[in-house]
Amino acid sequence: MSLRATPTLLQLAMQSLLRDEALAISALQDLPMELLPPLSKDAITHKRLNILRKMVQVWPFPCLPLGGLMKMKTPYLDILQTVLDGVDALLDQNTHPRNYKLQVLDLRALHKDFWTVWAGDTTTSCAPGVKCRRKIQKRGPKIEAKQNSLKVFIDLYLKPRALDTCLSYVFLWARERKALLQLGCKKLKINTVAIQNIVKILEMLDLDYVEEVEVCCTWKLSTLAIFAPYLGQMKNLLSIILSHIHVPASITPEEEKQLVSQFTSQFSNLQYLQDLSLDSIDFLKGQMDQLFRCLEVPLEILSITDSKISESDLQSLSQRPGIRQLKHLNLSGVILTDISPEPLRVLLERVAATLKTLDLENCMIMDSQLDVLLPALSQCAQLIMFNYLRNPISVSILERLLHHTSGLNYLSLEMYSTPWEIYGAQGASYHKRLEQLREELSKAMQHLEHNRTVWFSVAPCLP
Repeated sequence: MSLRATPTLLQLAMQSLLRDEALAISALQDLPMELLPPLSKDAITHKRLNILRKMVQVWPFPCLPLGGLMKMKTPYLDILQTVLDGVDALLDQNTHPRNYKLQVLDLRALHKDFWTVWAGDTTTSCAPGVKCRRKIQKRGPKIEAKQNSLKVFIDLYLKPRALDTCLSYVFLWARERKALLQLGCKKLKINTVAIQNIVKILEMLDLDYVEEVEVCCTWKLSTLAIFAPYLGQMKNLLSIILSHIHVPASITPEEEKQLVSQFTSQFSNLQYLQDLSLDSIDFLKGQMDQLFRCLEVPLEILSITDSKISESDLQSLSQRPGIRQLKHLNLSGVILTDISPEPLRVLLERVAATLKTLDLENCMIMDSQLDVLLPALSQCAQLIMFNYLRNPISVSILERLLHHTSGLNYLSLEMYSTPWEIYGAQGASYHKRLEQLREELSKAMQHLEHNRTVWFSVAPCLP
């Protein structure tokens, strides 16, 4: 036999208020502020729309994190419409209540613990103790807010199909009140090639608020050039992920050069960028100097993957002042076989004081090239992860490599391909030496103060 918990006095009081709509509406403005969040939650759950509308008008906190309580889906459209009706009353300067404090309507799926914890008086987050999900620390971007304007925050994922009903309603509502509010999007993800539709949405947003942009579909270079001026307006951008830019065979070299310039020139406006991730961007081969020269801000994360680059690209990168604070470098899938190791060696030396992760998987680095990199690698005192999978490596150079990494006190994960020699005619002797290396590693790691894993793939990478 199960026992139901006895309702608290607070719960009983709220149930009584919700049953008497007229009493609830008349009492809202005089209720203690800590009662408004649980009462709002109950009003949404039981769809007491008139109470909810009035509750928005007397909301005592700077932020109303509605997205933490409802999904931006069609079944919640009536809730959204009701809340925006209440916001409309606030936007009417003649009807502002005396204790009006609302500054932010947050429709993102965040701050869910607000509804069980008192919010406090803060404009930077909607609840105390809410953890920021970003791995990189913000440097304090500056945003000029319109005087007395309400800020409405959404997250956007643009797909080939039309916007969801709730988001469409928000855009229609915001368009009619553009002079009274700022519509901000902190996370923008794009998975559509319909650039005309993208532009229409971008022109509705206050782009100063965009912090993260991800383009996860194949664009033509001309599409990227159309998007570029809007990217340049995102002056507080922290992270950009860009992948699979296609250059049609019909384009002339002069046209390609102009389109590339339209893209790279925008980076001079991105003074807070910390994370730059470029995947399958062969169009920048030999032209990355344009991008790096415009990029004056110190990056923390740089990822250039599955792309063709030139030796001059690496040289340009290694000479930029902005890489001296780099914490994460990913060059996986960038084939370096025919490129001098010197630029990468210089790059590693310059980031040695801060670098924490280094991913060189499938770069097809030869033993002779790795030998040049080893002294620089051994200087990366903060390194915690090193991925060298899918690179051909011999037992002798692996032994030297492990000797150099053994002095890195924070290194906790190393990943290597099995030396190809053990599968050759003299494989037995090489296999014996590899087993000896593993035993030596095991003994050495017993004395470490932290866990350390050295992982070898089953299949070798042939030179």
